Amino acid sequence: MYSRYSRRRALTLGAGVLSGIGTVIGAKAGVKAAYRHYQAQILDNPDRTFETAGETPLKQRAQAKGLIYGAAARHQDLMTDRTLATHYRTECALLAPEWELKWSAGNARLRTAPNQFDFTMADEMINFAQTHAMQVRGNTLVWHLCLPEWFTEQVNHQNAEQWLVQHIQTVVGRYAGQVQSWDVVNEAIEPADGQAHGLRRTPWQELLDADYIDLAFRIAAAADPKAVLTYNDYGLEYDTPENQTKRQAVLQLLERLKAQGTPIHALGIQSHLVGNELRFNPQKLRQFLSDVASLGLKIFITELDVIDRELPQSVEVRDRIIASIYEDFLSVILDEPAVKMLVTWGLSDRYSWLTEFHPRADGSAVRPLPLDGNLQRKSAWRAIARAIDAAPVRSSQSACFRSSNHSFALEQPHLRAIKGLGLNH
Repeated sequence: MYSRYSRRRALTLGAGVLSGIGTVIGAKAGVKAAYRHYQAQILDNPDRTFETAGETPLKQRAQAKGLIYGAAARHQDLMTDRTLATHYRTECALLAPEWELKWSAGNARLRTAPNQFDFTMADEMINFAQTHAMQVRGNTLVWHLCLPEWFTEQVNHQNAEQWLVQHIQTVVGRYAGQVQSWDVVNEAIEPADGQAHGLRRTPWQELLDADYIDLAFRIAAAADPKAVLTYNDYGLEYDTPENQTKRQAVLQLLERLKAQGTPIHALGIQSHLVGNELRFNPQKLRQFLSDVASLGLKIFITELDVIDRELPQSVEVRDRIIASIYEDFLSVILDEPAVKMLVTWGLSDRYSWLTEFHPRADGSAVRPLPLDGNLQRKSAWRAIARAIDAAPVRSSQSACFRSSNHSFALEQPHLRAIKGLGLNH
């Protein structure tokens, strides 16, 4: 099944040793540069090409396999760059607002004040999607980041549950029937924090303990019974001790949620892939996907891109390595029938979060996405297309994303919290 990955698997055997060497001698810039060059030589195959059958857009290729392809975007980019907007309409069956549905991110302030919401940007993004027959993903309802400045002054142990209930009821309720799926809880696992069950130490965890996760899903299900509710996380892709520990902790979280009847429907795997990471093990990743699927959960790839910070400056070499990573990774991912959705975290290199958060030391532009800075398809686009084309077809039943008959009871004390705010239906 994985014969196409034999070269990468063979390289994996020595990757841990090489990584250790790089750590020991990494203080010497010359040696670090030599090590990066060595990595690039391993990752790059000059003879590899990425030919595709025709120029059919990604959304149509995905639809033919029972998949949804979409991309994230920011309001300011999508609404001011008409050419970019045209490419979203062409390539994407789904739109994921990058900032506009978070509590507070960038210039998007959904929670402008303790008792005030501003839905202007979110409304315009969702209207754009609806106008062009695109579905919408909501990201994210509960996260330890992107909380407004007033949060620590207003939210405490006595009222945290009411704040959480109010936020989810208001946001999900406003867009009930319009948002296909929600990242209900984002990045709740961090084994390095030393908490029980590998939970991340977050404001919500400290205020509400682990109960906040179950509470969030139940409130979201009550606010929109047809939305697909997702737990979303990163750091699950590679054959490293950290990723392995996190995979185990995430799987255990999903098992606990399912066992207690939490209305969770999918796992979101962010997949911000690292361009110079050699430790990729198809079998281990495939087994993890199978374990998640055995719980009756869908799997979404929610924030896919490739961080090229440590890759060579040469555009030709860099693009070839990035395309190889896309095709190798997606060929494993899409082999699992439970994987229903593929979302890249942006569509064009012109607008990528990596420009700000993972810039290249040589000053050259990052190239992590399907379209280049001039909005032209490049080898990354073709690699994604090839992986989709090679994927097995999902059955018509398994391709149904909307949940048609979800009904979940709200138990005490959650019901009391909702009634106390006057938010119950």
